[in-house]
Amino acid sequence: MADAGTAAPEDGGRTIPRVEPGSVLVPGETCWRIERADRYAVFVDAADYFAVLKQAVLRAERRVLFIGWDFEPRIRLDPRAPGRARDDRLGRVLEMAVRANPGLEIGILQWGMGMVESLRRGVLPVPLLRRRTHERLRFAVDHRHPLGAAHHQKIVVIDDCLAFAGGIDVTADRWDTSDHADWHRHRHRPTSRRATGPWHDVTSLVSGPAAQALGELARERWESGTGRRLDPVEEAEPCWPGEVEPLLTDVDVAISRTRPRHGGKDLVHEIELLWLAAIATARDAVYIEAQYFANRRIAEAIAERLGEEAGPEFVLVTPESAEGWLEEKAMGTARARLLALVREADVHDRFRMYVPVTEAGRPVYVHAKVLVVDDRLLRIGSSNLNNRSMGLDTECDLTIEAQPDDPRRAELTAAVVGMRDRLLGEHLGVEPAAVTTAIQATGGSLVRAVERLRTPAGRSLRPFEPPAQHVVDRALAATELLDAERTPNRWSRVRRAFSPGPGAPVR
Repeated sequence: MADAGTAAPEDGGRTIPRVEPGSVLVPGETCWRIERADRYAVFVDAADYFAVLKQAVLRAERRVLFIGWDFEPRIRLDPRAPGRARDDRLGRVLEMAVRANPGLEIGILQWGMGMVESLRRGVLPVPLLRRRTHERLRFAVDHRHPLGAAHHQKIVVIDDCLAFAGGIDVTADRWDTSDHADWHRHRHRPTSRRATGPWHDVTSLVSGPAAQALGELARERWESGTGRRLDPVEEAEPCWPGEVEPLLTDVDVAISRTRPRHGGKDLVHEIELLWLAAIATARDAVYIEAQYFANRRIAEAIAERLGEEAGPEFVLVTPESAEGWLEEKAMGTARARLLALVREADVHDRFRMYVPVTEAGRPVYVHAKVLVVDDRLLRIGSSNLNNRSMGLDTECDLTIEAQPDDPRRAELTAAVVGMRDRLLGEHLGVEPAAVTTAIQATGGSLVRAVERLRTPAGRSLRPFEPPAQHVVDRALAATELLDAERTPNRWSRVRRAFSPGPGAPVR
C-alpha cells in the first residue's frame, strides 16, 4: 500500500488508485479483480458440497479443472444417496463423466508435497494413476514454488461457467454434515475405514463472469504447473445446478490472491491487505473462523482496534489444536503468544476465542477460513491466518461487500449477517434466529450474545485456553522456522487509507 501519488516497489511504478470511503475491495490492492456473479452460494461443511460437485461434474460439457492442495480419488461424494458405493467414489465419477461425454476433458492439479502426504495414506502415485485412467482424465502435480511453499488453493471450475472456491479440499477426512455428530457412519477414511472426527469447513460457488475469472486463474495455475496452455471455454452455457438455492444473484464478487515471488513473478499479497483493510474499517463486530491464529501482523492490528474506546468486537472460532505434532508446535505456540498479546490489549473486554464442541464435548476441527465484518463484508477462501498464507503459499479468497450507496444494500447485509448467524448457530447448537435475537437483546453485542447462548454442556462454543508452553515450544515459535513473515508491513498505511479521520486525505 502506498501514499497518494506514489507506488510501492512491487507495483511496477503504477499510480495506486484512491480508496473510496467505506470500501474495502480495491482492485490491484486488496483484490485481483471484481466480477459479477450471476448467482452466488455458500456451502457450510462438505456433505452438501461434495454431493453438488458430483452432479456438476457428471453434467459438465467440455472441461473440469481441479486445483487443489490434496486430492483423494477414493473418497465418496454422496454416501447418503442410493446406489452402489463404487459408483460414488470420486475417481469413478470422473471416469464415468469422460466416458459418457467424448468432448469432455478433466484435469486435476495437486500440490507436489500433497502427493507425498497422499502416498503416506496409501493413494496411488500420479504416474500409475495416469496409466490406469482415461486419456482425457489427466492428473498432474505442481512442484513449481519456492522452497517450503505450498499450493494451497481449493478451486474447481466447470466449463468456465461454474466455479467452486473456498476452504474445502476434495480429499479424505473432509466429509461431514453440519450436525457434527460425535460419530457418523459415513465419516471414515476411504481405505482403512477408520472413523474420523467432526470437521467444519466452508466453500462458495459462483456462476457467470466471476466463474470465468476463476477459470482464468485455474488455467494459469495449470500452465504454470504442467507447461500446457489451455484455451478458455468459449460461449459457455449457463450451468447453475438447479438443486442449489443461491444466497444472492447478480452480485459483485472480489477475487483476492496470495502468490509468492518466484520464477520471475512478483509477490502478490492482496489477501493480507484485504485482512488489514477489513480490520481497519470494522465498526461493530468482526467474526472469524480460522484454522490457525499465527500471523503477528493481523494480531497486532486487532490489538490496536481493541485498545480504542469505541472499537469493534472480535469473535474468533478456531480448532482446539493443529492436526499434527509439528504443526501444533509451530502454529499452536504462535497462537498462544499472539492470544496473550491480544488479551493484554483487550482492556474493554471485546475479544473472545472459542472452540466448537459436539454434544459429548468432543472438539470439532475448524478448517474453515471465514471473515465477516459488521453487516457488510463476507470473505470465504483458502488462506489461513498465518504468515505463509500471506506471502509464501498460493491462495484464493472470494469476498462480497455491501457498498454504502448500493440500492440493494439491505439485501446484501441480510445475506452477510444471515451467514454469520447461521455459522454461529451451528456451533452453538441453536437456530440462526436465536443468534439474531440474542444480538438484538444485548444491544448489538456479538460477544455478549455468544456468552448468553453458550452452555456448559452439550453442543456449544467453549472458550479456548492454550496449553502450557515449554521452552522448546517457545524457542521453535521464536525462530519462525516454519512460518516466517515474508511481506512488507503495511498496517500503518492501510489504516490511514481505509479509515481516514475527518478532513484527512483518503491516501
